[in-house]
Amino acid sequence: MPVRNEQAYIERSLNAVFAQDYPEDLVEVIVCDGMSTDETRAIVQALQTSHPNLALIDNPGLTAPAALNLATRSASGDILVRVDGHCEIAKDYVANCVRHLLADGVEGVGGSVETIGEGRTAEAIAVAMSSRFGVGGSAFRTIKGRDMLVDTIPFPAYTREIVETAGPYDETMVRDQDDEYNYRIRKLGGRLLLAADVTSVYYSRADIPSLWRQYYGYGLWKARIFRRHPHQMSLRQFVPGVLVACLAILALLSPFSSKARRLLQAVVLTYGTASGIASVEAASRSRWSYLPLLPAAFAALHLSYGVGFLVGNGRVAAEAVLKGPKTKDGDHREI
Repeated sequence: MPVRNEQAYIERSLNAVFAQDYPEDLVEVIVCDGMSTDETRAIVQALQTSHPNLALIDNPGLTAPAALNLATRSASGDILVRVDGHCEIAKDYVANCVRHLLADGVEGVGGSVETIGEGRTAEAIAVAMSSRFGVGGSAFRTIKGRDMLVDTIPFPAYTREIVETAGPYDETMVRDQDDEYNYRIRKLGGRLLLAADVTSVYYSRADIPSLWRQYYGYGLWKARIFRRHPHQMSLRQFVPGVLVACLAILALLSPFSSKARRLLQAVVLTYGTASGIASVEAASRSRWSYLPLLPAAFAALHLSYGVGFLVGNGRVAAEAVLKGPKTKDGDHREI
């Protein structure tokens, strides 16, 4: 479990792990803490007194991939399960993951995630994050009750064999390290199962600004995956960047071109109409009181990701220029 400053959720998350119906003597729980400045470490240390199989190790690198690599090296199990400090896994999570890994010929298992919020705004954000319009049909957020092979899985359980074959997480990937890692596993021939009986609960961000920061980061780091593994990308992941680029270009041209102004109006009207329809549909399936908040949540999801993706691609391109042209052996000349 890679964590940093999770005092609000860490106890609930760990208690869900301790409540597993898998034999306790076969489970070790490793919390890798990124030098938290809140009460996260104290909460974990207090739980250690009643749970001798709970270990707390330091992550001076602070990031999730650094924590995952440290925890992997520390772990002794034949199966490794990643759980975030911001979620709660179902009581049979580990048992079902183990069963699928042993019986179904797959290298990784994850399951659908139910996103919930605490407070009206967070609840509306959770509804948006569970909508196909909001997250582009991300399988683990929008599909439930089906076993299917997928490109990526949340809170995954892996065999030790595939982890050792794939190697460590890329510690330059501060965000989106799961996508990059799962892509490497699939390139090795590994199969990833989204299992109907593997479920968890994820707590959404509490407000629109924090949601914006979260998805801006996703877009920013997705750009590095795009440059490194272009075949990992799906069409839906380009749409927010295209939308933001169109809005920005047309806004810049509008003072000088009536055609650009009309196109900008058309793009805004089309997006606003789609967002309105999706908001009504999502509110009808949850609560109508969320309706005023859903357009803002959808806009935060899409625009922040799009801005992050464009900024990330710009940074990667600038870094490539600074490194200089490649030599014959594929390395860059430093400038």
